[in-house]
Amino acid sequence: MINEPDDKNLSEDKGEETKIPSRRANKKAFAAVVLEKVRGYLSDLKAEISLRYVAGVAAAVFFCIAVVGAVLIFADPSVAKIKKPPANAAETPSVEEERLVHVKIREGLSTAEIAERLEEKDIIDSSLKFRLLARLRGYDDKLRPGSYTFSVGMSDDEVFAKLLTGEKKLIQFTIPEGFGVKEIAERLYNLDLADKEEFLLAAENFAPYEYMRKHKNVFFAAEGFLFPDTYTVESDVEIEEILTFMANTFDEKLTGSMRTQAAKMNLSIYELITLASLVEREVRFPEDRPIVAQVLLKRLRLNMPLQTDATLQYLMDTPKEEVSIADTQIDSPYNTYQHVGLPPGPIANPGMASIEAVLHPADTDYLYFVADKSGHNHYAYSYEEHLNLVNKYR
Repeated sequence: MINEPDDKNLSEDKGEETKIPSRRANKKAFAAVVLEKVRGYLSDLKAEISLRYVAGVAAAVFFCIAVVGAVLIFADPSVAKIKKPPANAAETPSVEEERLVHVKIREGLSTAEIAERLEEKDIIDSSLKFRLLARLRGYDDKLRPGSYTFSVGMSDDEVFAKLLTGEKKLIQFTIPEGFGVKEIAERLYNLDLADKEEFLLAAENFAPYEYMRKHKNVFFAAEGFLFPDTYTVESDVEIEEILTFMANTFDEKLTGSMRTQAAKMNLSIYELITLASLVEREVRFPEDRPIVAQVLLKRLRLNMPLQTDATLQYLMDTPKEEVSIADTQIDSPYNTYQHVGLPPGPIANPGMASIEAVLHPADTDYLYFVADKSGHNHYAYSYEEHLNLVNKYR
């Protein structure tokens, strides 16, 4: 039997039902709590990761600084202001330690460029260490340009002391008779007085006197007119000044009487020096100079090729002891085997003895000469005689 529902109880049951959350509401509430928990966890995790990251980076930086500092300290005690006494104060410095090296520091060079130059010259052990020291001590913008003399084995402190105060001194250099522009550039570079390439570039068109005017096919206008001598210059001398000193010396040495004699021989100053340069490079012994000058002058008068090996050697990067038949086929205006007359210009810077030999040649009729193994020349009047001498002495 089914009982009829009681309205009162039903209404009470409904009232109670309205107070109990639905299952869906429970799920939403639970999800909200979980989400809040997750957010809190992630926030804590993020904070922890950030702290760990910062701590890790800081530790890494500190470690790097400590390592660099340790390296510098052990590599150079002066970083820590510790002065190591020499093992034996009375000990005589070695030859290596006494070797002097000249270095020119030009205006505008950075600390890195200065360090590299010093390392190239074996003055410092490490350009990197030198740069770090300069940065740590605040020297970057305080290193002064100038020409310096360092000794191998100097400490970094001693090197810095020079570079911070600047240095200028007199340097003496000697240019031997017969040196060409390239050889002069090499010598000045070895003394750190001039950059090799910059010197060659400046010599190409250097012609302060009218008789030095650059001719067609000439490599260096200055060739032949840089007088071989001993010069004393300040350590910070410029390339243009060196060229000017040497050219002025040549102009002073070429006296009025010498210029007059050249004119009597129908030789311009340019031709005179070109001939003298050939004599300088073809002759080893003084007694041969006027004879070789006479042979060259006579060949010019007869319109014969000069056929001098020295002009071929001038074209070579590395001179040979003897030129070959193939060398005589070189295609160049300087090849006096292939071209009649003088080469385009001087092939060296002659000394006064060779210039005088051209102005006052020997009184002979030779047309040929050949040098033996010791450098002494042997002369001939005819080509047949010349071939016999070649077979005999070559």
